[in-house]
Amino acid sequence: MQNSQHLGTLFLGLLMAASVSCNGGEPVIETVGPADGPTVTIRIDPSKKYQTIRNFGGSDAWACQFAGNWPLAKKNGIADLLFSTDTLADGHLKGIGLSLWRFNAGGGTTEQGEASGIRDEWRRAESFFAADGGYDWNKQAGQMWFLNAAKERGVKEFLLFPNTPPVQFTTNGKGYSTNGQPNLASQQFDKFAGYLADVIDGIRKKTGITFQYVSPANEPQWDWSDGGQEGTPYFNNQVAAITRSLSAALLRKNLPTQINIAEAGQIEYLYSEHNRPGRASQITAFFDKNSADYIGNLPNVIPAISGHSYFTTSPYKTAVQKRKQLANAVATVPGLEYWQTEYCILGDNEGEIKGEGRDLSITSGLYIARVIHNDLVNANATAWHWWLSVSPYDYKDGLVYIDKNKTDGQYQSSKMLWALGNFSRFVRPGARRVEASSSLGTDGLLVSSYLNTNNELVTVIVNSDNEEREVQLALGSGQQAGAAKAYETSAQSDLAPMKLNGSGGKFLIKGRSIVTVVNKM
Repeated sequence: MQNSQHLGTLFLGLLMAASVSCNGGEPVIETVGPADGPTVTIRIDPSKKYQTIRNFGGSDAWACQFAGNWPLAKKNGIADLLFSTDTLADGHLKGIGLSLWRFNAGGGTTEQGEASGIRDEWRRAESFFAADGGYDWNKQAGQMWFLNAAKERGVKEFLLFPNTPPVQFTTNGKGYSTNGQPNLASQQFDKFAGYLADVIDGIRKKTGITFQYVSPANEPQWDWSDGGQEGTPYFNNQVAAITRSLSAALLRKNLPTQINIAEAGQIEYLYSEHNRPGRASQITAFFDKNSADYIGNLPNVIPAISGHSYFTTSPYKTAVQKRKQLANAVATVPGLEYWQTEYCILGDNEGEIKGEGRDLSITSGLYIARVIHNDLVNANATAWHWWLSVSPYDYKDGLVYIDKNKTDGQYQSSKMLWALGNFSRFVRPGARRVEASSSLGTDGLLVSSYLNTNNELVTVIVNSDNEEREVQLALGSGQQAGAAKAYETSAQSDLAPMKLNGSGGKFLIKGRSIVTVVNKM
């Protein structure tokens, strides 16, 4: 952003040095004393707008099928962490306020048991098919509990996704491909589409919840042949054909649900062939009018292409480059958006952080915050979704972690949950990302700003360095801002409110912390 001759300063005050509240020992943070080094100026221009943010989401795969049957107080506690937008009397936040919930329509591997070939029963999933071939809307009961819990806490958008078609339709009768080939014959496309439409309609009649979106294919680039979970590969022409069948099935039932495609396993598959010919270059395949697989003209296909940020987040400069390539490719199709629809920490990430090993610390939280920032700022993502909202695993895949117990146990939040909350709790559906820049560039603080529909200006600052930074926020010429609130996630705090006292419009960002500042414009 260009310097303005007249900068309106946001009077935020000095922050830091903790006084402990009475709510679970979390601090209300005040600041004292100057930081070493020059003041970092963050300039924000709300008049320069970018993408509209649709939602922040998470999925119910796979543990919600069991956690949804836990004692009421415990599952309510988990649901509050994920969905609540309530603020307690002392200013602390109950949860991270996800604005979309992803519902896994299972393939029926739970009913098959060990014969399913999926070794871990926590990764199997029920379907809504009854034994007599009809439907049983009392199935997937644990997931249905969380679906209703999300609605009760104000979530307004829901997405249904299958990892596999029901096993009754698959080529090998299983919920995964045993030979690395697509596990659904073309003769079954209409049946699969009809099943998805029936499930959407059945859940609506049972709960009153309408799925705004359905995503029929998940990571079609992978072979899904190891029996680790439900899944099937597809070629682009198959995804297109299934989408056409699903479009017709939804219209026949007068369902308003829109179709989101195609959940690419890595973002390179959206804009290049990469290493999966026939399964990649999906922006062109699905949204170029000259493509044989063009489906952008279907009335209920949302003009968005979805992909997953796995294996492309390190090192940071390379990750930025890939996301800019993606944004440029999306921009070639007028009106097209990019949705980041699944992420957790996988792989070794160029030695920066490993997916293996549960880590509740701020190290994982900061890594996640950098990924979210990169996806929103450089890929222009309009939606950002997490993978396992509830995890029992020794892996960096959960927002909330639980004991691997089907009926009861303990749960705990992670810093990954609260880092996502620095965005999801404050950047609400309909917000516009606006211009924000730091005098340090991108080598120090990562900064992004968003203007909500209620004229709240939300600025998220990620400081991965060990050193604290003195920061001053400034608005462009003619802009004014009212009183501010701020919230910090760090080793010591989980979106703890920061007490703004100050003078001179300068404040401190603690080392290794994520801070969200909210101003009323």
